Amino acid sequence: MIELPAGRPLEGQKVLVIGIANEHSIAFGCARAFRRLGADLAITYLNEKAKPYVEPLARELEAGILAPCDVSVPGQLEAVFDTVRQTWGRLDVALHSIAFAPKADLQGRLVDSSAEGFAVAMDVSCHSFIRMARLAEPLMADGGTLLAMSYLGAVRVVPNYNLMGPVKAALESSVRYLAHELGPRQIRVHAVSPGPLKTRAASGIKDFDHLLAEAAEKAPVGELVDIDDVGVTTAYLATPYARRLTGTTVYVDGGLSIMA
Repeated sequence: MIELPAGRPLEGQKVLVIGIANEHSIAFGCARAFRRLGADLAITYLNEKAKPYVEPLARELEAGILAPCDVSVPGQLEAVFDTVRQTWGRLDVALHSIAFAPKADLQGRLVDSSAEGFAVAMDVSCHSFIRMARLAEPLMADGGTLLAMSYLGAVRVVPNYNLMGPVKAALESSVRYLAHELGPRQIRVHAVSPGPLKTRAASGIKDFDHLLAEAAEKAPVGELVDIDDVGVTTAYLATPYARRLTGTTVYVDGGLSIMA
């Protein structure tokens, strides 16, 4: 029988969280849950403009590492992992909660999307997770957990989600392939798919308020989820309680994904 940890199941675990923009970010809800379960945190911010919003949150969470990370800037993601290696010597959990598409491509029809815009969206929203996995692998000598944020638009047509639908579908497929490749090293990989949330990233989606209202109406629980709902589910996937789970997409959406 497996021996489960008493008290805080992530006590002493080293966790990297990429994607906090402000206190409304899904990544912040996840970081808060990781910390409550005992993890030590490394947190990144996009750039100097974002730093004043993220730095107070890092202090609140007693993060041991705070570093810039714009995955579109060559070398920045690698620098974050170098800092983790030099500071901790290992990594147990890494969370990828970033996505981007140029506004014109995001708000236009998929059929009209530019090759350049599609490539940027795919690189930031999907391939950077693959790069993160490659950098994390040597730091997870005793196993670990990799987590990425997806959305229902990966598997269903969600009006106005447009270009990001195929990009998130690629991300979820990448999760499955990475789970297969890294499983022998006891590294588990998951996608978490929250219901619609009022975040800065979501504000770029056309008619997003209508999407929120419709989600609350259709979800069996009759209300929207929040960042803490997503956080506790994501943290659970990193604990020993989920030690035999990998390669899944876990929906945290009040049941919205089961509705026609």
